Amino acid sequence: MPALILVFAVLEQTVQWKYGTAGTVGLLLLTVGIRSGRPALSSAGAVILALLVTGPAVSS
Repeated sequence: MPALILVFAVLEQTVQWKYGTAGTVGLLLLTVGIRSGRPALSSAGAVILALLVTGPAVSS
């Protein structure tokens, strides 16, 4: 379990470094939604992350 927490912390820092606060919010919504079993939260987080990742490709 501690290794999983370390991996999540590294992933969170990477997302925040590359995508800023919006990326962190998206990752948080995705994680909370999956853990609590609320598909609306996980879907919102996934959409935010997808928009951040594909944003530069869509605008070109």
